[in-house]
Amino acid sequence: MARYSGEQALQMVLDSEEEFTFSSEEEHDSDDERLYFEERLDPAEDTVSDENVDPSLSHSPAILTKRARSNTGDNEKENVDPSLSHSPAIPTKRAPSNTGGNEKDYSPNESAPKPLAKKAKTNIQTSNRHSALSWKTDNDTDMVPQTLRFLPAREPGPQLRPADEHTPKSLFKMFFSEDAVSTLCQNTNAQAARAVSKGCRYKWTDISIGEMYRYIGLLFYMAMVKMSSISDYWRQDSLFSVPFPATIMSRDRYRTISWNVHMSHPDEDKENDRKRGTADHDSLFRVKPLMDTIRLACKANYHPKRNLAVDERMVACKANTGMRQYMKAKPTKWGFKLFVLADSSNGYTVEFSVYTGKNNFPTGHGLSYDAVTSLLDCKVLGSGYHLYMDNFYTSPKLLRDLFAMKFGGCGTYRDNRKDCPRNAANSLSKKSARGSIRWIRDGALVFVKWMDTREVSVCSTIHAAYSGDTVQRRVKSQGTWRTKTIPCPAPVTAYNQHMGGVDLSDQLIQYYTTQHKTMKWYRKIFLHFLDIAATNAFIIHKDLYGNMTHKEFIEQLIAELFGMSSQKAAPKRTKSDHVPVPAAELTSDARNNATAGRRNCMLCKVQLGKRQDTPWKCQECDVYLCLQLKRNCFQKWHTDV
Repeated sequence: MARYSGEQALQMVLDSEEEFTFSSEEEHDSDDERLYFEERLDPAEDTVSDENVDPSLSHSPAILTKRARSNTGDNEKENVDPSLSHSPAIPTKRAPSNTGGNEKDYSPNESAPKPLAKKAKTNIQTSNRHSALSWKTDNDTDMVPQTLRFLPAREPGPQLRPADEHTPKSLFKMFFSEDAVSTLCQNTNAQAARAVSKGCRYKWTDISIGEMYRYIGLLFYMAMVKMSSISDYWRQDSLFSVPFPATIMSRDRYRTISWNVHMSHPDEDKENDRKRGTADHDSLFRVKPLMDTIRLACKANYHPKRNLAVDERMVACKANTGMRQYMKAKPTKWGFKLFVLADSSNGYTVEFSVYTGKNNFPTGHGLSYDAVTSLLDCKVLGSGYHLYMDNFYTSPKLLRDLFAMKFGGCGTYRDNRKDCPRNAANSLSKKSARGSIRWIRDGALVFVKWMDTREVSVCSTIHAAYSGDTVQRRVKSQGTWRTKTIPCPAPVTAYNQHMGGVDLSDQLIQYYTTQHKTMKWYRKIFLHFLDIAATNAFIIHKDLYGNMTHKEFIEQLIAELFGMSSQKAAPKRTKSDHVPVPAAELTSDARNNATAGRRNCMLCKVQLGKRQDTPWKCQECDVYLCLQLKRNCFQKWHTDV
């Protein structure tokens, strides 16, 4: 496979890079997968219950930085991975292992009571430990565990020399380097040659690196200037035409490049397609070379600050592939699902991975556990980071393992998740007053319940249960609305502040996204790589200089990709009739030219109340005005008007 070679900065993390691998499966849609992601359940982390989950256990609207997500619906069963199903010798469903080890499938000749008894004993011990812990209130003092020292592997911020000048194009090329674009051109030319050999009737000349950058510039131009269709950018109508794209390349040339743009070599694609249905097949083969380059560049060119967020991102696509997912709680419901690690302070995309739609749990802890751990690289990041996540990812097992790796964790959780306390004594009820707090400390992990409009459940290895924070809420009392101050747990306050990192990243991307309709699924991901590169480049530029808005940055980037000057054009000189002219006709006697026809200056008379005679007047306004070195009433009059 042709690989994309990065710049020297990318090699800093090359040796420590851990690839996110997937097992293979037929690329067909699965109703079970759609149901699985619609409900956002994790068979390795969530307990199976015949009872419907209380709606109060879902994500609370009180946490304003996150979108509400539903729990299990009525009469719907949870999807269970086939590897967790019972063997013939075990008629009942085997419980997920608390120890996190690989479970063994017993043959009919083997006896299974001992392992089951061991697991039952472990579950009983966990249950007894949680039963012994009672819920405490905000009046009780919580002993916070030892705070993790923040030791990043590099100085947080852009990993660039401050003395160097960095333009939008130079920052963008740190993600789309000339080496990467060169390989992109080679694969695109090979794909076009293959299409022509198959009988496609269009002219093709090999694309160069410069032309590929101009093509990318057109994609960003179309993101700035919205038209209903691609052909509208080359319309010749005098009223609705957009003349600029035609000066960069013709419409047919743009279309042929779009049809053939390719990130991998087509011959190697053919070899990979033959492996479909086997363990050697790679669903992301067509995007992986460029994806690896972008991922390395994201980590090499910027080091995140302390607070990080993990969440999903959807890239809109309805192509019939096995990777397509459906999430009804997302604004983009159909498309490719990405797990994203972002800097909470500015929305910088630190790391991401594409979910391929395969229910594969290599560690035995579930998809949510593996999604988080695959995004974290201690060698690249360092230690002492604080990670925020929603209730799809949060589990006691994950937070304890992250704490052992010297990563703090905080997130909302589901009460039916394994190892979460279920002691009802002194817990919150539906009649609890707004602002009521209950908490349980279990070693480094604290479980907190807080009553807002409904119950909110948060657990953390970073914060104390309650540190005196308050929030204001509008409440109605005796027919009038008033503001009331209520106590708020420290984990909830921090969650609201830092969980929106991925949402901020999505927001920045959507402002000037290059996404549009296309027939190829891998081209949708290619366009998303452009969005990540441009957005991250803007964040770095803002961190370095802070003198340019997002719109100005994209405009300058487009101009530089086209090879045009980024300087603003000089204003056009327009004809004006407001010019000073003599008040009287000139005479042959030169001594009388300055005195003949003198009148009172209008501005001196109105503002100063003085009589100042002047031989000058405005040709357009027909108003007499002074025009002297020390008193320029002509200029002041037209400025004020």
